[in-house]
Amino acid sequence: MQFDGVIFDLDGTLVDTLEDLADAMNRVLSHEQAPVHSYPTYKLLIGKGIRNLVGQALPPEKRTDKTIVRCYEAMIADYGEHSLVKTHPYDGVAEVVNGLRAAGVKLAVFSNKSDELTRRIVESLFGHGVFDVVVGAQVGLPLKPDPSVALLISDRLGVAPSGIAFLGDSGIDMITATAAGMLAVGAAWGFRTKDELVESGASAVLDHPLELLELRR
Repeated sequence: MQFDGVIFDLDGTLVDTLEDLADAMNRVLSHEQAPVHSYPTYKLLIGKGIRNLVGQALPPEKRTDKTIVRCYEAMIADYGEHSLVKTHPYDGVAEVVNGLRAAGVKLAVFSNKSDELTRRIVESLFGHGVFDVVVGAQVGLPLKPDPSVALLISDRLGVAPSGIAFLGDSGIDMITATAAGMLAVGAAWGFRTKDELVESGASAVLDHPLELLELRR
């Protein structure tokens, strides 16, 4: 498969953010005197943005607009202070990023996490300027699986959608990639299952980040 650009999802693809997200959400739930959840459960809840995570984590009887707004604000504050406690790149990710850059491949990060948090995590763990484009959730921009932002990134990279591999760990990422006319590549080391990735349109599913370099040869 030939591609001259790669769009990476963040959570569950480039970096393992699971425990920091879960710990922050569980602290908010505890404050609300609501049941907390296990890490495996959070694997199923993460991926559609923090507001959605809050709504799904709360028990049904507490999912009022007022409670969701209060818990969302508390989650943003807590996670903002603890987003880099346990979060780390997956094994092999740094080598893949360096290898692709050395080959002249354009690189981007696209996350449903807030733009500020996305940029903070990327720059803290990979350094400034490693990725050509970094985009998180912003007012006025639709979240994945809407392909609009993926297409905007394609334009900013100067690479046609058909020449971009979109690497992500969820069905939402695969649907986004397909809708944008990009190569949908699943990251099986992330938060979701291979079955979800394949059923959502993955053209290839990788078991380890370094396989992305092999895929391009």
